Amino acid sequence: MKTRPSRNSELREGIAFALLPRIGCAAFREGVERHGSAAAAFRFAGSDPDRTQALGGAHELIRRANAASAVILLQGEAGYPEVLLDLPDPPSFLFALGDSTLLARRRVGIVGTRHSSAAGDRIAHEMAATLARAGVVVVSGMAFGIDAAAHRGALDAGGGTIAVLGGGVDMPYPPAHAALHERIARDGLVLSEAPMGSRPIKGAFPRRNRIIAALSETLIVVEAGDRSGALITSGLALDLGRTVASVPGPIDSPRHVGSNRILFEGASFIARVEDVLSVSGIAAAPSRSPKPAEPRVDSDSGDEFQVAILSAVRAGASDVEDLARSSRLSPRDFATALATLELHGQLLVNAAGAVTLTDHA
Repeated sequence: MKTRPSRNSELREGIAFALLPRIGCAAFREGVERHGSAAAAFRFAGSDPDRTQALGGAHELIRRANAASAVILLQGEAGYPEVLLDLPDPPSFLFALGDSTLLARRRVGIVGTRHSSAAGDRIAHEMAATLARAGVVVVSGMAFGIDAAAHRGALDAGGGTIAVLGGGVDMPYPPAHAALHERIARDGLVLSEAPMGSRPIKGAFPRRNRIIAALSETLIVVEAGDRSGALITSGLALDLGRTVASVPGPIDSPRHVGSNRILFEGASFIARVEDVLSVSGIAAAPSRSPKPAEPRVDSDSGDEFQVAILSAVRAGASDVEDLARSSRLSPRDFATALATLELHGQLLVNAAGAVTLTDHA
């Protein structure tokens, strides 16, 4: 009686198939479709020395994933996101660190420049929080600027977020985002096709961008310069038939050249934060009972960055740009503190960027 291979054996053989010489993404997909699984394709492919070496490599990948509490999602097997099969070269397998069930939920991507403005960070944070409160998972690339603001917005609102990396899921990149990486791995999902322990290599980010584009049912662009990688992602998303939307900006701003151009070329227009729901075909989150007002932040208690912002408003700063200069905070610290004050009802920022204190401040 022939026994069925164990799940571990199937996974090992399936990964080994991807590691065989001359088996790229297209050949892997063809093998899976022809034989029914990657493991079955492996049994029909390669010479004995190649097969032995590939099995050893697969064993090491599985060992390293297990050591980092990551899982491997193999194309053709349960858990692998089927939307990636829309790509001409879908990853043969992915490493996932965190809550892989987020891949089964509605997903919206938010991308943009690494050199974002305080206003851009704030908008990305608020959009992500709005989506998270509606039960949507926010997808981005964990880069500086817009990506990081989007991840933080989703997490701050108690929602899920997926960070797609160019290097291994266990290697925070950029390194300065180690704390953000830890937070996403704990409360969201870190995803990559790169081997564990690897840093991004040449060409890694365009390949990373194709995964972001495929995972995103809708892709939102916030502040993209003329050569921003976000434009590569939006172009890929359009090629895949995804909805692409963009936040407009001043026509003389280098940060908005690309995001304005894709609006001219037909991307959906985002006029206010709430538009991310309608453009994505998502109903707004049901209203909840009002919460008691959060304790006010003053100079004797609370976050020092929030204190700096409130002090600047009381000293006469009346719009976001003036406030960013007056508070003398880094763009990321400013955006996070400003968004927190808005969420706590201590500041109001209108569509034009004007800032006013509320009765709670």
